[in-house]
Amino acid sequence: MFRLLRPLGRSVTYTRWLHLFIGCVIFGIWQFVSSDTNWVPFLFVALAGLLPWTRIAEGTQARLLLAPDGSVPIATQPSATWADRGRTSLWMLLRLGLGLGTAYLSMHLVMVSVDLVRVAAGGHADPEALLTPPGRHWWYALLAPLPWLVLAVGVVLLGRLITALAVVLLGPSAQERLAALEARTEQLLERTRLARELHDSIGHALTVAVVQAGAARAAGSPEFTERALDAIEETGRAALEDLDRVLQVLREPERAPGGSPGLDAADRLLDSARASGAKVDAELTGPLERLPGAVSREGYRILQECLTNVLRHAGTPSTAAVRVRVTATDRRLTLDVANPLDAPAVDRTTGSGTGLRGVRERVALLGGTARTGPDGDEWRVRVELPLR
Repeated sequence: MFRLLRPLGRSVTYTRWLHLFIGCVIFGIWQFVSSDTNWVPFLFVALAGLLPWTRIAEGTQARLLLAPDGSVPIATQPSATWADRGRTSLWMLLRLGLGLGTAYLSMHLVMVSVDLVRVAAGGHADPEALLTPPGRHWWYALLAPLPWLVLAVGVVLLGRLITALAVVLLGPSAQERLAALEARTEQLLERTRLARELHDSIGHALTVAVVQAGAARAAGSPEFTERALDAIEETGRAALEDLDRVLQVLREPERAPGGSPGLDAADRLLDSARASGAKVDAELTGPLERLPGAVSREGYRILQECLTNVLRHAGTPSTAAVRVRVTATDRRLTLDVANPLDAPAVDRTTGSGTGLRGVRERVALLGGTARTGPDGDEWRVRVELPLR
């Protein structure tokens, strides 16, 4: 019994009741104009449903009153196709019909309850009531709560019915669901890209800081310590700029600052690696400043990850020899980074490291190729990115 009455304690039951009443307001207004042409309100709402913007008003009202918790998928966009307009028009007709039924039951069941009490007290029943109690019996008063119970059950069932119809008739169409899925996919891809950038940028800065601090302690030279602190400061400042940019994108995408650095700023990475003690032999050729934005940015991050891996896994920084070749032509960009395999590499032989996986993901998004692994006595990363 209590389970059946539980919906009566929920506010959504009464907001749905209100929604059903609002649906038949136009019918009540028309009764003051003409009571002989009751078909006019139905024609009016059917035609109104064909207007694209009607779906916005009906969807918004249904969301607020039928499912205020957002648990029901109801669209609030204008009708984009005639199928959407037809569904909205049918919704308007059904809403008007169910609203009239709800108003009729609400009014007459209350009248029946009042009549039962009136007749039990010796009065007369209303002849226009839905049911007229025969005779006059005192025990009719005991039946007075029954119409209210029927009304409560009817309100709950009609509310669930109108909500189910809203899902079918006002729910997102296949095109809208596809558009929402694409938008969600784009959002996830953007977050993944930002996560990769944070990994590369912050990981590079921390690696440089750790390597520089260890080398300065081992060297015991004030001059070397001064250079190490300068390198840590410069790298940390660049990482903070990247972090601020990424956080700005997450907070306010429409007001986000410019993109991440490109390969035309590769000297900053090379100088940072050299300041960490690595012997970097770099060869940068081609019009790097004229590379497409996406290729230049991803190429910068790939080079950054390669140098970070070298500093992280090549043992003593002063013994790390790195050969970097970046070649840009009219058709492709080639990055070739190699260093001797003279120290154990934690995750290189398996190729399962997060950094190398990020490199492959970046390359795959741009339709390029990436080869990573031992090549003779060197560990080599060779990436080719198409420019067209």
